[in-house]
Amino acid sequence: MPDVNFALGTLGFGTTVDAATSLDLLDRFADAGGTMLDTADCYAFWADPSGRGGQSEEVVGRWLARRPGRRDQVYLSTKAGAEPAGPGDWPANRQGLSAAAVAAAAEGSLRRLGTDRIDLYWAHMEDRTVALEETAGAFAALVAEGTVGRLGCSNHPVWRVERARRIAEERGWAGYTALQLRHSYLQPRPGVPVPGQNHRFGWVTEEVVDYVDSEPDLSLWVYTALLYGFYSRPDERPLPEAYDHPGTPRRLAALDKVAGDLGVSRNQVVLAWLTGGTPAAVPVVGVSDARQLDEALAGARLRLPAEHRRLLDEAV
Repeated sequence: MPDVNFALGTLGFGTTVDAATSLDLLDRFADAGGTMLDTADCYAFWADPSGRGGQSEEVVGRWLARRPGRRDQVYLSTKAGAEPAGPGDWPANRQGLSAAAVAAAAEGSLRRLGTDRIDLYWAHMEDRTVALEETAGAFAALVAEGTVGRLGCSNHPVWRVERARRIAEERGWAGYTALQLRHSYLQPRPGVPVPGQNHRFGWVTEEVVDYVDSEPDLSLWVYTALLYGFYSRPDERPLPEAYDHPGTPRRLAALDKVAGDLGVSRNQVVLAWLTGGTPAAVPVVGVSDARQLDEALAGARLRLPAEHRRLLDEAV
């Protein structure tokens, strides 16, 4: 795993984070040794008057074009399946994961990114209107033709992931080797809706942890690792009601104890807890300014002493 073992999340680049700031953040991340970039073809359709995505990929593509040589140093991760494809309400109007949709989405992402390959290509959200064989075959075809290096799926239930992996294995196809789900140190009450979380199966659970830990070829990427700024700005970014349970204050007390002992921030402890856990996770960290990026870089490089990790793990 690289020294900077988190992926820079570019969800807001080109929309909520202006292009100039986004390009500067990409420079700063790469100059610090960062290599992994995470985006999607639908980012950020909800923040654009057109109601369509692609802005984030376009900004990343502009950055790659103005930085010759960077492409070979960068690990590009993007996604397909959630972009609005026509009139109607999302997610019913999303492009989905048919063979035609996957092929068209990959072509569009390659064009916007200005590259001939995607290092890690994700099925962004499941599509039960399409047979798993069709979706698995469409993604495997991209690997076979050299357009994609590796496959992952985001916001899928474990049983669907396993079934798709077995289909690929039986047919000699490339299959999913990465999961991307929502996860952080604090956890909501099971089954309670969390505002802004639109994916029913978009959570890391004990089953997910056991599954990834039991499959040597599987890796885990996690988003919303820093809970939209709650850890650093609890008064400005309060937790949703779903996090109001006895485990939250116990975990916050442990987090503050470790942060105080090590002289670091809550955010840095959370990132170190994720990257050094079992299984190790790759946090996808979204930032909007240089201070946030520098804090994340320091957190991802932090190694927790065994006694502090034990304190964090046992606070439940």
